[in-house]
Amino acid sequence: QVQLVESGGGLMQAGGSLRLSCVTSGMVFSFDSMAWYRQAPGKQREMVAVSGSGGSSNYADSVKGRFTISRGNAKNTVDLQMNDLKLEDTGVYYCHGKLLLADYWGQGTQVTVSS
Repeated sequence: QVQLVESGGGLMQAGGSLRLSCVTSGMVFSFDSMAWYRQAPGKQREMVAVSGSGGSSNYADSVKGRFTISRGNAKNTVDLQMNDLKLEDTGVYYCHGKLLLADYWGQGTQVTVSS
């Protein structure tokens, strides 16, 4: 069974930094892409950053210049470096892996930014 497990969430003051990590078990193949999504209270889940094949990356406008996604050396791992955190970055952050038409999700890690 494929499992994605996030870590690194927590409580941080605005302007601070956090680093999220995601590791995968039970997947034989390398994901075509890996991404981070987040869901704020009362809002829909949204894409934060995605790392595709060949090292390409895309970011939500709201996090450009502050967040950096990076694939780890180990297969199917991905990190999200979050700098200059803002109150609106609060939410549950989910790791996502995509292989062909299949989507895989982690359980999420809570990030709370306080003033």
